[in-house]
Amino acid sequence: MKLRWKRSAMALFSGAVLMLAACGNNTAAPEKEEKSDETAKQEESKTYKIGVTQIVEHPSLNAAFDGFEAALKDAGINAEYDKQIAQGDNSANTSIANNLVSGGVDLIFANSTPSAQAAASATSDIPIVFTSVTDAVGAELVDSNEKPGGNVTGTVDTHPDAIPSTLKFLKDELNAKKVGMVFNSGEQNSRAQVDSIKKLIEDEGLGLEIVEASVATSADVKQAAESLVGKVDSMYTITDNTVVSALESVVSVANDNKLPMMVGEFDSVGRGGLGAYGFEYYDIGYEAGEMAVKILKGEGEPAEMPVQYPQNLKFVINKDTAEAIKLDIKDDWNAEDVKDLEK
Repeated sequence: MKLRWKRSAMALFSGAVLMLAACGNNTAAPEKEEKSDETAKQEESKTYKIGVTQIVEHPSLNAAFDGFEAALKDAGINAEYDKQIAQGDNSANTSIANNLVSGGVDLIFANSTPSAQAAASATSDIPIVFTSVTDAVGAELVDSNEKPGGNVTGTVDTHPDAIPSTLKFLKDELNAKKVGMVFNSGEQNSRAQVDSIKKLIEDEGLGLEIVEASVATSADVKQAAESLVGKVDSMYTITDNTVVSALESVVSVANDNKLPMMVGEFDSVGRGGLGAYGFEYYDIGYEAGEMAVKILKGEGEPAEMPVQYPQNLKFVINKDTAEAIKLDIKDDWNAEDVKDLEK
């Protein structure tokens, strides 16, 4: 009798243990699943802190930021932006970069060459995505365009065919011989462009002469432009931040003296420049934003993400400016009216 009771008790005890184990297994799976769902929700709702440093306020750089912001929004990235503009002051530019780093941002969007250089000097850890940079290698932002090698990558604001096409147009269509260029020689982006233009003229035997007029601040721009009158038969304003921020003063000098002035981007055409071979700054900002999305999502690292060039090159002209300087527009130029871009 006792033996039979013991066996029954042991059977009941074993059954209870099995039931408890089964209950334990049934509750473990949902708990794990609930945690996974919670993690996914946290990732979806995370707000990234994006530091934005921009050397100066002008339409092209503003459009690039708009494109960058749109790319993150389209990708479903929740972002909080700390946007700071140096207004052309290099000391302020450095302070901005240091402030963004100390503020613990998740990523820095550097809009211009000086902005990118200051950010790169301030941190080697926080990812930096730039745009509105002409020569990333020359500016020592990346080891090479194909393999940046550090914490910096982005999109450049020059198409390989833009400068050659502009020089050819000046020579063949405008019959230019002496081309005046106003630029800030202290800005690496500008110095690189002027040097590449001079080298191309020499290598291709174009027979053009570049007459330089250097400035340090936007207040110097008009006087520098006036110093070229009587010395040149045309002008070429590149994507120099200092000059573009005061572009109207160069336009007035050029138009008053019937000097055709080619420019480096479409916004400058809209503001009175004669024409440009280029692209939309919004587009290169958007492309930089797409790179930032990959970095934030852990799908890529700056060191392995090649620097990108603008995708489409087209010729845009300001018909009002052409009329003001008594220039006939030829059908075979295949030029788009800058007003059409604004529609």
